[in-house]
Amino acid sequence: MSKPSLKAALESGQFVLAPGIHDMITAAVCNKVGFDFVYASGYWMTASALGLPDAGIASYTQMVDRVATLCRTSNAGVIADADTGYGGLLNVHHTVRGYEEAGVAAIQIEDQEFPKKCGHTPFKRVVPIIDMVEKVKVAVEARRNPETLIIARTDARQTDGFEGALKRGLAYGDAGADVVFLEALESEDEMREACRRVSKPMMANMADGGRTPIRSKAEMQDIGYNMAIFPAATGLAAAAAAEAVLNLLNNEGTSLSPDVPLFDFSEFNSLIGFDDVWDFERRWAREPKDAAE
Repeated sequence: MSKPSLKAALESGQFVLAPGIHDMITAAVCNKVGFDFVYASGYWMTASALGLPDAGIASYTQMVDRVATLCRTSNAGVIADADTGYGGLLNVHHTVRGYEEAGVAAIQIEDQEFPKKCGHTPFKRVVPIIDMVEKVKVAVEARRNPETLIIARTDARQTDGFEGALKRGLAYGDAGADVVFLEALESEDEMREACRRVSKPMMANMADGGRTPIRSKAEMQDIGYNMAIFPAATGLAAAAAAEAVLNLLNNEGTSLSPDVPLFDFSEFNSLIGFDDVWDFERRWAREPKDAAE
């Protein structure tokens, strides 16, 4: 199945809104709702797959496997968080090739020191600008498919201030990044100024509970952004739903309540692919007496 081109979407002026997809159940539901693009968040995929924080603990091998599974499951183009590129320049080259082979539409690399931290948590540290500029150049050169976009993220807002982060964003754009991502900006004024001064397509991070004020698609278009991710929305919603039904079961001894909605089981069977399994069984299954012959 051919998936949407992020490059074509941005070149046509389409505003790209990508929900974060933290597991394959959410991917299946997202296929039903319908999005052109989704976001593979390092934070949420690490949490869902490993039960660990986004602190540089998950390895490249673990993450590229998870991303490949999402690319196989999702009908949408996948924008993938690749942390710092998992090491130095050779690691960045290897990461871009591996993520591209997994089937992603875009690869996001950031300028934190290793081990990295979630962009909306404390104790982040960034590498020198030249180190990240070289990573961007290596990433751009490493891709085999010109449709694969490189997103350069800076986490310098909390370490170097707004002007320091902006300086890095401009440098990464000059180094060849297709999209610039200034993480954890702290006001709408900062968001507007960044979009005004950076000429490359700009990505916003609408992380629920994070440092950046949440704005709607229309508001972000007005501010000057070209695309936005909502990495935490499905993960936080799923956690809230799980807590609600677990509390119900613990307190009432049942899963049935009008206040706790459950997804229809029959519909979910279809979403996850059981219709194909049952069609196969009808075609190939033999009666027990036939199998014994």
